[in-house]
Amino acid sequence: MKIAVIGAGVVGITTAYELAMQGHEVKVFERNSSVAQECSFANAGVISPGYVTPWAKPGMTWYVLSQLGRKNAPVRISGLGLAEMAWLSKWWRACDSNTFNRNRKNLLDLSQYSQQRMHELSKRLHLNHDRSQGYMVLLRGERERKLLQASIELMRAEGLDLKVLSPTEACEIEPALNTETKLLEAIYFPNDEVGNCREFAYLLKKEAEDLGVEFELNANVQNLTPEQPHTIRISSQDKGQKFDAVVACTGLASTELLKPLGIKIPLMAVHGYSISAAVREPLDAPRSGVMDERYKISITRLGQRVRVSGSAEIGGDAKTLRKQSIKTLFDVLNDWFPGAARTQENVQIWKGSRPMLPDGPPLVGPSGVKGVWLNLGHGSSGWALSCGSAKAVADMVSHHRAEIDMQGFDYQRVK
Repeated sequence: MKIAVIGAGVVGITTAYELAMQGHEVKVFERNSSVAQECSFANAGVISPGYVTPWAKPGMTWYVLSQLGRKNAPVRISGLGLAEMAWLSKWWRACDSNTFNRNRKNLLDLSQYSQQRMHELSKRLHLNHDRSQGYMVLLRGERERKLLQASIELMRAEGLDLKVLSPTEACEIEPALNTETKLLEAIYFPNDEVGNCREFAYLLKKEAEDLGVEFELNANVQNLTPEQPHTIRISSQDKGQKFDAVVACTGLASTELLKPLGIKIPLMAVHGYSISAAVREPLDAPRSGVMDERYKISITRLGQRVRVSGSAEIGGDAKTLRKQSIKTLFDVLNDWFPGAARTQENVQIWKGSRPMLPDGPPLVGPSGVKGVWLNLGHGSSGWALSCGSAKAVADMVSHHRAEIDMQGFDYQRVK
């Protein structure tokens, strides 16, 4: 089949590659001047199946409310309109234990499958992107330990490999940890990892092009129409390019793109920040990745750079930088790895808008309109889920059975 993929973030590129591997003629349309320019650009880089969990979970509503007014709050709400209020209402209704447990299991299965697929691609195609093994969650005090206890028990029940470490044991794995910052204990996931999402996307793009995939950049695709849902137009005067099928990997833009087809997708932007700086002294930098559980901030080693990522802003816009959120990233880095990075020069500051669905899991599969497929709404887990969701949607487009159960990612659940 001749297939259009809209969107060239890591989800769009992996989707295009998997479709081409199954013999399809694929063309990718991207509105930016290069690939991996939005959520794939400077994300945390964490691939941790145990930490790919729905935002909608029991107690989360009260947790968010308890953070209101705190200057270092990991979650902030501001400037809400009617659309944001409607989304929050759906999110609140999804915070029940049954919905959470179901979505948690589905996300775990997909993230583990995705990690396996990423390893297969990296090994077979020699995709040598910056990556490192292991991920550690740092618990500053008893409050964090109590809040995490139920999740730890659930992870163990699901067979995840994790270890509870004393401060001394944590420093054996991450010797540069600052011992002057109070650490109660740490949770270590030896099979998790961190990796450079953008670098991986660029490398896989080259492999996709070698299979014949075309990339059209600076292509602002017009909203799809009911009369010709498989025709891609770049302008209102454009007669369009016709395809047999379309796969939308468009993140936040999906809402407007698909609305004329009667496909209503309740996405909302949840903004996050990262800072990236060159390693100053390797012995002072993390070996892999850590998460400060109190502030929900990750510190990851990506080759010769250190990246610090965190914050979740509901409302507002992607262009306005909140100085306190950025300061908190620097503060947490200095708490755990003082002197690790050259934070006084050439620091990359990034704010991204993660496309979140109210209940958590992305939409992967048919849209209800013949020949229009969805692979979108991955939120903050696009990198962790990309390879798995791409392979699954490519299998479904090709009329093959997906290798894992994808029922929990269907469009019907959000209608």
